Amino acid sequence: MGKGRNPRRVADNEAMARTRMLRTSPQKLNLVAAMIRGKKVEKAMSDLAFSKRRIAIDVRKCLQAAVANAENNHSLDVDELVVAEAYVGKNLVMKRGRPRARGRFGRIKKPFSELTIKVRQVEEQA
Repeated sequence: MGKGRNPRRVADNEAMARTRMLRTSPQKLNLVAAMIRGKKVEKAMSDLAFSKRRIAIDVRKCLQAAVANAENNHSLDVDELVVAEAYVGKNLVMKRGRPRARGRFGRIKKPFSELTIKVRQVEEQA
């Protein structure tokens, strides 16, 4: 008997990948995510490869995972993929501190983020 199959979280022509615990603030990560939103996958990969931001390496890995999911799990054509959505969420914040003058304590926050990328297969119009 057993349980039935779980419904898909994305449409039939979509695939997604999620990366959690990225060691950067959501604001900085969103700048890189905005850079690839709506672009074709090849263009987004090259933009991330030549970006000077440190977190672009991790965003590129997440995009490669989404493309691999599309190809292997959902049998979509890699050449027709577009970054449909790339959104950022907050994760935990490590609280650290540093002694300051007159017995005070300077709080240092070290935020973590999470990134979700959805790719969609779009047929090219001739």
